Amino acid sequence: MRSLFVAKLAGSCPKKAVTVKAVWAIGLAWLMAGPGCSDSSDDGPSRAGDTGGAVSGSTGGSAAAPSGGATSTGGHSSGGAGPGATGGTGPGATGGSPTGGVGTSGGSEDAGGAATEGTGPAGGATTGGRAPTGGRGGAGTGGARPSGGSGGAGTGGATSEGSGGSSGLAGAAPTGGTTGTGTPEVRLIGRMDTSDAAGPKFAWSGSGMIARFSGTSVGVKLSGGQYTVVLDGAVKDTLKPTSNATTSIAQGLTAGEHTIELYRRTEANQGVTQLLGLDFGDGQLLAPAAAATRRLEVIGDSITCGYGNEGPDENCGFSADTENHYLTYEAIAARNLGAELVTIAWSGKGVVCNYGDDANSCTNPLPTYYDRTLPELVSSQWDFAKFQPDAVVINLGTNDLSTDQDPTQQEFESGYKAFLQHIREKNPNAYILCTNGPMLTGTDLDTVRGYIDDVVQELKTEGDTQVGSFEFEPQDPGDGLGCDWHPSIKTHQKMATVLETALKSALGW
Repeated sequence: MRSLFVAKLAGSCPKKAVTVKAVWAIGLAWLMAGPGCSDSSDDGPSRAGDTGGAVSGSTGGSAAAPSGGATSTGGHSSGGAGPGATGGTGPGATGGSPTGGVGTSGGSEDAGGAATEGTGPAGGATTGGRAPTGGRGGAGTGGARPSGGSGGAGTGGATSEGSGGSSGLAGAAPTGGTTGTGTPEVRLIGRMDTSDAAGPKFAWSGSGMIARFSGTSVGVKLSGGQYTVVLDGAVKDTLKPTSNATTSIAQGLTAGEHTIELYRRTEANQGVTQLLGLDFGDGQLLAPAAAATRRLEVIGDSITCGYGNEGPDENCGFSADTENHYLTYEAIAARNLGAELVTIAWSGKGVVCNYGDDANSCTNPLPTYYDRTLPELVSSQWDFAKFQPDAVVINLGTNDLSTDQDPTQQEFESGYKAFLQHIREKNPNAYILCTNGPMLTGTDLDTVRGYIDDVVQELKTEGDTQVGSFEFEPQDPGDGLGCDWHPSIKTHQKMATVLETALKSALGW
């Protein structure tokens, strides 16, 4: 069975429509994109990726190489936190060099260009010092599935090539909600570079896709990485593609409608990955369910990445196998609150200084990467119009104060204020919530809380009423510890409850 249709996608291009041609051959869908709206200059906002967008059919392409590099060793330990881990920053991989192309619905294009910077994954355990925080977060167990909300694909038009109907703006969201109607689409989640016609590329923690389909089987083509798989609301075994071949996810399903979700478990320093296709056997892709109406962005370091949260104890070092964004505090909270989540996090990163005492430790902290779709690609500039969150949560500062060369109060507060002002510029209607934790203790914790509160109060005095702070308490070793003294799953669950309370108070959720 073979059918051909052209869908005109709404929302991404200001002056002209983007067409996406989906070709189905024995249930395998590929994205074939034509020219779209592209802006690749570095001195202006480039069109980059999409979140809350939808791809007609599925996708493909090659990925950039993962970053690597040696890790740095620990510094001083905070009072009672115990021996710290290595983490630090290593030489990053060069980013891919996608050429400009078309975006999908709700998305935009990304210009090419080689990356000039980046950091490697955190390293193994050492004595002394705390582990670098950062990384990507993910949702944990428990919590009600979100209840859809508004959105969903629009009604399809004529199916003849060149005259397709306009698809609705489909926002990224967890499963749940009402069934969408209209054009069959794959909903992309997180910051996506859609410039390659072979398929969207992504790197930030928790990025992925949701697709509804009818049929009895499903498979996927992905270029490496590790992924949480959720099929009809149930978490399946971790997906670890070893090649660009189609990997079977499920066979022998009950005939009828199903929903498949894929979320990147590992963080950006593990390299770029690419969604290359979905195989539904004799089945077919359906229109996506309605998107969540609540939107949340969380910025952080290894804590937010989920560094070591699946590790057996504090004695293990970093590994992709023990990092699970789906079980981080922000992802748990987002699912419980029915919110669409975008995570921007990287292990070892700080506001002003990263983890480590070397001469380059204050080079390229997290704010350097905030505006990017693919973080190691300088030209990969995110279009903030594609995702405007209701709240932005910043959990940074642990790495700034984790070693022997802490920034001064003036340096930290100046850098922190500048970052919050930039976040406000990019997200004018969002409530900004600032926090730190749960790895610092003692004097370091008191210090960073004081710095954060100073900046929050200063911004309020200057007239920003949509900014506040809340506190995570230090982790309890009795709840277990993850690799390199990072939070365990149980600690992330406790943190999720605190975050949910803060969001409900600030937004009325």
